[in-house]
Parts: sequence; structure tokens; C-alpha cells
Amino acid sequence: MKYNFKNDYTKGCHPDILAALSAHNMIAEEGYGEDSFSLQAAELIMDRIGNREAKVYFVSGGTQANLTVIASILRPYESVIAAESAHIQVHETGAIEATGHRIQTVKSADGKLRPADIKKHLDKFEEVHTTIPRMVYISNSTEVGTIYSRQELIAISTYCRENDLILFLDGARLASALTSIDNDLSLEDLGRYTDVFYIGGTKAGALIGEAIVINQPELQKNFLYNVKQRGALLAKGRLFGIQFLELFKNDLFFTLGAHANQMARKLSSGITDLGFSFLTPTCTNQIFPIFPNAIIAGLLRDYAFFTWEKIDAEKSVVRLVTCWATDERAVDEFIRDLKKAQSNHS
Repeated sequence: MKYNFKNDYTKGCHPDILAALSAHNMIAEEGYGEDSFSLQAAELIMDRIGNREAKVYFVSGGTQANLTVIASILRPYESVIAAESAHIQVHETGAIEATGHRIQTVKSADGKLRPADIKKHLDKFEEVHTTIPRMVYISNSTEVGTIYSRQELIAISTYCRENDLILFLDGARLASALTSIDNDLSLEDLGRYTDVFYIGGTKAGALIGEAIVINQPELQKNFLYNVKQRGALLAKGRLFGIQFLELFKNDLFFTLGAHANQMARKLSSGITDLGFSFLTPTCTNQIFPIFPNAIIAGLLRDYAFFTWEKIDAEKSVVRLVTCWATDERAVDEFIRDLKKAQSNHS
């Protein structure tokens, strides 16, 4: 198999992170996030978001971050509003429902929510007989590779605050979102306009790890108890601290996100030049081209990627994902092989 475009965590971690983990391997440190590296990383993140009232909590993965945040913040009779394509709805094996909370979904062609979408669920709310919509869950970037503009985030944030809703942003692919050529959001904006968000390390060059940032002090109380109860408080918390220090001390996080996006743009451009269309326009490291099924079958002999959904009997959407370590030569080879397949198919 020539190359894997299935996801953005097929490789281990960036060499700088591996070197840092090795360099500090035999240094004795406190456990459970009280090590010097985790404390420094948390301070650095708070500086970058411009919110000294925030608290940072490190966990191993995105599903763990999502279920811990939602289970901690919501009462048993409260629910979360999300796009129909949201990760918590589609790809987390019912983890949120297993915590006792309902997900109320909204159809969205581009994976994003708007205030009008949220309002529909508030209008349906009936006292006592239905769950109370209390949280709005969004992702940046979304499951279909789109991003929120600053204006869109402010609009949702304003609506949530006017209606006593908690805004939670899933940042599993935040590195890609914030370095997109169409992006106008900053970490400071996330510190200002969300109540909770997390910074994804797993898909941005780390071995594992997400940094949950709780901006609102009233939501921080006893949150660490929930982290522990959910099995997310690692004894060797230094593993997270060392990695996030490396990612943020010299902006490696943004450098790696930018590379992933650059490779996706090149891949997208080559596919467009060959006359193929896409399910939705994207500006991050996930792209969704539409190919004839015969071409897909041929490409799968040499490349790994997901067939996303069927268009009709002849064509399907595939998902191609680039990452912090994507080799540009692999992108060039894929485009050349796609061109050959197109010629053979025509």
C-alpha cells in the first residue's frame, strides 16, 4: 500500500515531541497533572488564550474530553444540541448517551450550527416532559472539514449567553481550523466567546492528548473529580505536559496544522483540475471528492481512505485526510494515479 489518507493520526508523533519525551524520561516528577511540565503547559495555554481565569485539564482523547465535559456540566435532565454529523452523535459509540444525556441533532449540510438552528430546539422545549436544552456543541473544524468564522462564533456565543446555554467547542482538529487560509479566529477568541473548548493534540502531531479549557469559573468547580471518575486523570500526567509544551512554546502546533492544510489544498487542487467535484467546499485537512466507484476500487488497491457515502449507483464520496506528516510526494503520486485511473475509466 502506497499511502494512508484515512485519518490524521496514522503516524506516531513529531520528532521534537519524541525527543522531549526521551530527554525528560528519567526525571522524577509529581503525578496526576501536578508535574512541572503540565503546570507550565497550562500556564502557556492560558497566556495564549488571554484568559487567566481559565483552567486547563489534560485528557487522553477526544471522546474522553467530550463525555467528561458533558457529563460534568449537565444535570441528568439536561441535553446537548449538536449538528447531525457531529462527532458525539456519529463516532463515539453512544458515549454521551451512556452518561445519561440526550443529544438533540440539527440537520446541517456544512456541519455548522446557527442561532436559528438552536432556537428550533428551544421552541420545542416543554417543561417537565422533555429534557432541558442546556448546552450547544460545535466543532472547529467540523466533521466535514468546514470552519466557523469569527462572526459566526460571536453570533452563536451571543445567542447562547442570552438564552442561558453553555457553548462547548470540540477542537480535535483545531490546529487545522486555526491555520486555514479562510480562518479569522484566534485562540483569544475561543477564550472569550466559548464557555469550554479543547485543543486537540492527537491529530496535531502529539502521541495522545487533548487540553480541555474551561473559561467560566463556575463550571470549573469539582471538574477534576469528574476527570478522575472517568478514568482520565493519568498518574503519568507528564506525558501530556511535555507534549503540549513542545506544541506551543515555539508555535509547532500551528506549523503542523498549516502543513496539513497545505497538503490538502494541493490534493484538492489536483483533483479539481481533473474535473471532479466535491461533496462540500472545505478549507482544512479533510476533503470529500466524488469519484466513480470503479475509480475508487482501483485507488483502494494502492491507497487507504474511507468511502464516505454513496451518491448513486455509479459514484460515491470519499474522504481524504492529510496530516502534520503528510509527504508531498504521496500527494503527487495520488494525483498521478487518479489521472491514470480516469483515463482508463473514460
